[in-house]
Amino acid sequence: MLRVLNLTKVYPNGTTALDQVSFEVQDGEFLAIIGLSGSGKSTLLRCINRLVEPTSGEIWLDDVSITRASPAELRRIRRRIGMVFQQFNLVNRSSVWTNVLSGRLGYTNPLHSLGNYFSREDREKALQALQRVGLAEKADQRADQLSGGQQQRVGIARALMQSPSIILADEPVASLDPVLAHSILGYLEQLNRQDKITVLCSLHYLDLVQRYATRVIGLRNGVLVYQGDNADIRALDDTRFKAIYGEEAVRLGSVTG
Repeated sequence: MLRVLNLTKVYPNGTTALDQVSFEVQDGEFLAIIGLSGSGKSTLLRCINRLVEPTSGEIWLDDVSITRASPAELRRIRRRIGMVFQQFNLVNRSSVWTNVLSGRLGYTNPLHSLGNYFSREDREKALQALQRVGLAEKADQRADQLSGGQQQRVGIARALMQSPSIILADEPVASLDPVLAHSILGYLEQLNRQDKITVLCSLHYLDLVQRYATRVIGLRNGVLVYQGDNADIRALDDTRFKAIYGEEAVRLGSVTG
């Protein structure tokens, strides 16, 4: 279980990105996070693995405190938390193979990783991860030779290399067309259902939320303003939806962020 308790993040410029946010995520859930631009979705996900340091509050993964973890402890915790980014965050000049293997850095001797040395077991695991996302034949290509959808699939394979119990997906389909968006979310759904990996995913489109999420939370100006299951989000009418997320929000259109 992931527990977020009174999480607050105030940036040095005085912007309050998160304000006393609390919620729980049960093992095996597919949690969608929605909200308008600047609502705090990306900050929330990055606080969970401490890519952004919270100002106050607590984050617990099972009985382990993420917020109190020492650098050595945090390294071990991050093995359990995969991350998929909107802009892919691949090393463009490196091969698909090398990018996927970088997901094992939390398990590898740093000196070995500098020399690009990985065990046979890690290399077999990388091949299996690429097979899971349908890209085994692209292993030797440079990352920047792939399409956007293919690059995001490499990002998912890289996250899978950590053997994670949770995947944080920060607007993973924001730059993709609707067909590719369904393809990418389909892979995440497969990992969620078949591997029982908990997924926290920020999304732009309510129709995608309705299709893939088992539960939803909504942020507005850094404040948690909505929690519901899939049935609840399907039942929202336009008036209620705009009351929660603002007049700019469109029920089956973009929830920008």
